[in-house]
Amino acid sequence: MIESKYLKDNVQNIQRLMAIPGLKDFETRNLAKLLRLSKIRQYENRELIIREGDNDPWLYFLLSGQLRIEKQGVEIGHIREVGEIFGEMRIVDSLTRSASVYAVGDTICLCVDTSAKGRLSDADDRDERLDFLLLLYRIFAEYMSIRLRATNEELTRAKKKLETLTAS
Repeated sequence: MIESKYLKDNVQNIQRLMAIPGLKDFETRNLAKLLRLSKIRQYENRELIIREGDNDPWLYFLLSGQLRIEKQGVEIGHIREVGEIFGEMRIVDSLTRSASVYAVGDTICLCVDTSAKGRLSDADDRDERLDFLLLLYRIFAEYMSIRLRATNEELTRAKKKLETLTAS
């Protein structure tokens, strides 16, 4: 893994973040806050990004490449869409990582250190910080809803297939 330093909240970096689908609803001031908590990480093919059972504070946005998700050594999914969030469940429920995530090919991620809230400026008032956190949680909720719907569809197909096989 190659990792940058924490990013600066300059115009160029803010414009890059605005191009990420999951961040399009952020206001410029909130993108600046996000940048101060973020690093860019580059991963090689098959490199481990998240280890199941770990307890780290990182939230990720896929910038390029693809990801393979495994649970107990079983492949359970892929992430291929630029801007997609992963690692959010750990941030929402404070439990250990529920699955492992590996790079597929060369992969670049925006990584947000959710434990580095101290990097936010003292000038940011309490209401602005709350607005920022609420927006982040709304984005989490949208992605989790999309994934839950996809899981429901997959479970329905599997149950129908099982019924067909057991009826034969």
